[in-house]
Amino acid sequence: MADWVKKAEDQEVSKLVNQLNIDGILPEKSGSNSDGNEPDVADPAETSLLIKILGKGLVNTKLSLDIQQKNPNSPLHSVKTFEALHLKPELLKGIYAMGFNTPSKIQETALPTLLADPPQNMIAQSQSGTGKTAAFVLAMLSRVNVNLNYPQVLCLSPTYELAIQTGEVAARMGQFCPEIKLRFAVRGEEVDRNKKITEHILIGTPGKMLDWGLKFRLFKMDKVSVFVLDEADVMIATQGHHDQCIRIHKMLSPECQMLFFSATYDKEVMDFARLIVSEPTIIRLMREEESLDNIKQYYVKCKNEDGKYNAIQNVYGCISIGQAIIFCHTRRTAAWLAAKMTSDGHSVAVLSGDLTVEQRLAVLDRFRSGLEKVLITTNVLSRGIDIEQVTIVVNFDLPVDVRGNADCETYLHRIGRTGRFASDGTTVQRLLDIPKQISNSWKSQNLSGLFIATLYQ
Repeated sequence: MADWVKKAEDQEVSKLVNQLNIDGILPEKSGSNSDGNEPDVADPAETSLLIKILGKGLVNTKLSLDIQQKNPNSPLHSVKTFEALHLKPELLKGIYAMGFNTPSKIQETALPTLLADPPQNMIAQSQSGTGKTAAFVLAMLSRVNVNLNYPQVLCLSPTYELAIQTGEVAARMGQFCPEIKLRFAVRGEEVDRNKKITEHILIGTPGKMLDWGLKFRLFKMDKVSVFVLDEADVMIATQGHHDQCIRIHKMLSPECQMLFFSATYDKEVMDFARLIVSEPTIIRLMREEESLDNIKQYYVKCKNEDGKYNAIQNVYGCISIGQAIIFCHTRRTAAWLAAKMTSDGHSVAVLSGDLTVEQRLAVLDRFRSGLEKVLITTNVLSRGIDIEQVTIVVNFDLPVDVRGNADCETYLHRIGRTGRFASDGTTVQRLLDIPKQISNSWKSQNLSGLFIATLYQ
């Protein structure tokens, strides 16, 4: 915590991300701890599922794409319309039925390569909600030869729920192509071991796919022409999935088109992907700059936890519209703060790693519907999920990594929960005395824009 205080004293908050060089290490998910004092860590697969379920539309990213091309046959041009891809009319009809009018940035960049002949391998990164799933699903559907009655496309996801989500996208996009057959390879799905699988596309988890293809020999893996690894960072970084993916990869033909998609790639994951994907076209986001141009930032120095709570009261009292998200470091702190605010008459919701995906969805649905004005959460909600009506984000605890150092990347993701739809400039104010100076300063500046407040001891 001292590291954060020193940095906040020495420089503007908006410069923290660029000037600190922190090696972030993601600790194991601490679902088994009982006292709630350990940092609450988001499960990447669960976060991705929440984003896909809650997403109302495409995120229009402003970030530039870095395209690295190793195969000289890979096209570099982009498309601005789906018609330019020369798709089958039935697929084009399915795309429009899903509400896609023009390709998103990742789609316009990736689709010409995904659909090129001869097939090209790809490793692609793009923000959650930008249309990655639709891009690779379109490639999957386009590659199917309906005259061949065996699996031609394998799509792997890290969890049952994510596989079902991908399958639903494929079913909707291919709704006017009834001749293309799809099957889920997930828990609960059983097959007649005396018969070969005849569906064209298999979407599922690595364990079930290995059972069907290798253990029971229900289809020939060397006849698969497209292999998709969704949430590739989770698949590669998770030990069990990692080993299973390698086993499946070894069974595939060298001519099989390899498509890896993810929202993030750290160096180790990217190095591994490059090792097993031959001559890929790599599409990556440029290193994200501070997304703070439309967010006003304040920090308040507090003596202790009670002082932080008093600051929360004053901050919250200045908000007349919109909703607030308050981030805590641990589940215990989140529970304590929720109980204290509830006893003071505030309507609050709590979201932490103790909850199942279904319970988190229920909490978020209530919050998005305005049934609670305050959402108290931990790092399980720090990345990717946007709630439009949020006007303030408060860091009750500053984010730190497992070494106790300032976790600036998580800080950036946290404050990015607000400010998505505004355009006013950055103002950084240093407000060290509470509560009067906070209220007076905000009122004197007549601040109606978006802002975040950071509290620390």
